[in-house]
Amino acid sequence: MAEAATLMLSHVRPEGTAIDNDARVFAEEVAEATDGAVNIRLFPASALGDYTTVQEGLSIGSVDMAVQPPSSEVDRRFQLAYLPYLVQSWEDAEKTFTAGAPLRETVEELYAEQDIHVLGAWPVYFGGIALNTEVENATNPHVEKSAKLRVPPMKSFQLTADNIGYIASPLPFSDAFTAIQTGVVDGIMGSGAEGYYASFRDVTEYYLPLNTHFEMWYLLINQPAYDSLTEDQQAALSEAAKRFEEDRWETAEADQARNEKLLEEAGATIIPVSDEQIAEHAEIVRETVWPVIIDDIGSEWANDVLDRAGR
Repeated sequence: MAEAATLMLSHVRPEGTAIDNDARVFAEEVAEATDGAVNIRLFPASALGDYTTVQEGLSIGSVDMAVQPPSSEVDRRFQLAYLPYLVQSWEDAEKTFTAGAPLRETVEELYAEQDIHVLGAWPVYFGGIALNTEVENATNPHVEKSAKLRVPPMKSFQLTADNIGYIASPLPFSDAFTAIQTGVVDGIMGSGAEGYYASFRDVTEYYLPLNTHFEMWYLLINQPAYDSLTEDQQAALSEAAKRFEEDRWETAEADQARNEKLLEEAGATIIPVSDEQIAEHAEIVRETVWPVIIDDIGSEWANDVLDRAGR
């Protein structure tokens, strides 16, 4: 069994962001609890590759650890955790995604199939749409807007954009800023205020808090790397991960509001969205998008998970 280890931990945001700060606290707690035997070295801003590449690296052991969203390119069943309008409130989100909940257990099982161990999770935000140009009827899902949105290369986001009146343009995250800046697309879907402020504030003129999806990131470690640690070291990781997750649930909702304010201070206009408008979007998406995604990932499997999750 290993007596000492240095572990690389990747995440997708720049230094100084909320996840970077929380990951550093996590690393410090692990180092303290193991008397420096387990040293976690952070690689922010996707320095080890985008999250899909990193997930593949976690699976084969070329990356030790990460905090990031699951990649449906690696396993399309991860789309279930990204179903748009899956949860409606922060209370509902915590009940749905916390440790021991059926959906959380399903995510852990999917990672386990790739030789990846889930240590914890980090709730991020409810998603929305950022625009670089004014769009008429931006919050009306029944109106065709002729506005292109960059979406992640995931069917759930593509279909959502198309069914609420936008034109989906699937692009990798690394190409999104330039695409908006050069006018290839008019805006972006797939993130929330925190992500748009961190990476897209210079090209965000309007923000629509439509609660399109709930973003949950997972604190991951390559299973063989985890198994190589002593039982005491594993326990230290688990205890620090538990605090990492619990502390974030206490601050995530306020952090979302803070990032919306930061976007506003950076020059973006926050377009008001009513609960009724969000409900309209949710109804359309559940009727048009959910059946396609559920069929794509296996209706029997998906419906079983959703039934157990009370969806």
